[in-house]
Amino acid sequence: MPHRDAIFPENRHALYEQHGYSAAIRSGDLLFVSGQVGSRPDGSPEPDFEAQVRQAFANLKATLAAGGCSFDDIVDVTTFHTDPETQFGTIMAVKNDVFTQAPYPNWTAVGVTWLAGFDFEIKVIARVPARP
Repeated sequence: MPHRDAIFPENRHALYEQHGYSAAIRSGDLLFVSGQVGSRPDGSPEPDFEAQVRQAFANLKATLAAGGCSFDDIVDVTTFHTDPETQFGTIMAVKNDVFTQAPYPNWTAVGVTWLAGFDFEIKVIARVPARP
């Protein structure tokens, strides 16, 4: 079984330490990223919904980079939404800014009733690129 390495982005540890989990785990050539939310460095949520979604993607980008990956390496996405019907247009606009061309990762969106004070969460699995 491949070794598991905990991955953390720079300057982004408040929620991980508060709740006792890793930002991501690298196992072999896969990076399993924990759900990223639109939190500020102190762990508080961005109050504006679009800003919260954009911050979640920025936090995801930082975690991917810490694991040697980028958005292009993502193969699987799961998103969680507290009010999918009213939020989906905003989420799709941000998604389209991030994933601009095919092939797109597969994506599962789930409506939930609680995200610990947040309204959007994104978790992914990425393939770590081979190092030359």
